[in-house]
Parts: sequence; C-alpha cells; structure tokens
Amino acid sequence: MTLFRQSRHYLIIGGIQWLVDWAVMVMLSHAGVPMVAANIGGRVSGALLGFWLNGRITFAGDDTRVGGRQLGRFIAMWLCTTAVSTAAMTTIDAQLGLKWAWMAKLPVEALLAMVGFVVSRHWVYRR
Repeated sequence: MTLFRQSRHYLIIGGIQWLVDWAVMVMLSHAGVPMVAANIGGRVSGALLGFWLNGRITFAGDDTRVGGRQLGRFIAMWLCTTAVSTAAMTTIDAQLGLKWAWMAKLPVEALLAMVGFVVSRHWVYRR
C-alpha cells in the first residue's frame, strides 16, 4: 500500500466527506440552528461516511482493520478535530459573520484533514 495511493484515495473520499459536512452545516445554520450544533451535525454526517470508506478503501491492508478498536480510536481523533473545527467556526461566525464561516469551512477542514491522514494511517486503522 503506497503513500501515493493512500493519499489519492484519502483526498477523493475526503472531498466527498467535506461536501456532505459542508452542505449539512450550511443547511442547518441557514435554518437557524446555532453554529456549534450545525458544525457538529455536518461533521457527524461526514464522519459516518468517511470512517467506513477510508477503512475499507484508503487504508485497507493486512495490518489494518475496521472494527471496534478502530472505531474507538476514530472517535477519539474525531472528538479532538471536531473541537478545533467548532471553535474555529464559532469564532469566525462571531467575529466576521455567518457567510465568512461558510467560506472558511474548507481551509479549516483541509488543515484538519492533513492531521487526520497521518493519525489514521499510523494509529486509527492499525490492528
């Protein structure tokens, strides 16, 4: 399993995840849901999709697995990145407004995805 192959799959699946995450966040916040809840709702929807796809496609190998232990590790990583993402989104919303928060979602999540790739590759999906 090459780093290039994993990176390519992670980017493709991550793009799909991000679109789901962003769309849910925008729909919820546009409907009047507070940014904290809207961002968490978006991240949950993207995470549900990404955990399974990345485990089965991106990081699939003899030394990896998609099971209970990996789900626990994924949840720990997800909680940390969600806290950072939500803090960033609520700060941007409070300081600059809702539309800026919508636009800032991509760069914030892209930075967190880089961290997520390394943590997933070396810890989350390991047996």
